[in-house]
Amino acid sequence: MTILSGPDCTTMAEVRAGVDQLDRELVALLARRFAYMDAAARIKPERGHVRDEGRKAEVIANARAEAVRLGVPEDVVGDLWEQLVEASIAYELAAFDRR
Repeated sequence: MTILSGPDCTTMAEVRAGVDQLDRELVALLARRFAYMDAAARIKPERGHVRDEGRKAEVIANARAEAVRLGVPEDVVGDLWEQLVEASIAYELAAFDRR
């Protein structure tokens, strides 16, 4: 099935196919992001350096600004990024502990 852009969809099957494809792409992007967390855990000299509240705030602010630029709900994106960053910190801590 050809994946159409959202505005070009005329059936729920087309919508669902597009969402399913996008979900696969998002998971692949998350895998790339977590690979950076593995690298950070390898590079940072101390476990205490994993949590960086200033950087966390910057990452979330950047995501919120991009949401505004793209016209999607800023608060929803902010909440998602809060969860993503916290999950990334937990992942990085576990990776640090494995090294």
